Amino acid sequence: MNEPSSSEPVAEAANADTPPDRLSTEMRSPWFDADVLARGIGIRLNGVEKHNVEEYCISEGWIRIAMGKTRDRKGNALTIKLQGDVQPFFRDAPQNNP
Repeated sequence: MNEPSSSEPVAEAANADTPPDRLSTEMRSPWFDADVLARGIGIRLNGVEKHNVEEYCISEGWIRIAMGKTRDRKGNALTIKLQGDVQPFFRDAPQNNP
């Protein structure tokens, strides 16, 4: 019997057509997923595409965006939380394999 390894669900999530409910660009965050980020994620908030999103959550309806080049004392970008209709999408088009 073949038992699934722990890396298979992550690979399946990266290849899915639906982006995850919550995702962060911060490596220390529990919602960080390098495979999904490498694929390229776009975010629309209330129909307007945002380019500086640090983290988002669809179910709670918010995104965190960086506030310019401002940093905190630990070197992390300062963020502001915006609420509304969050619509993530993959920037790459799914490839059809004949």
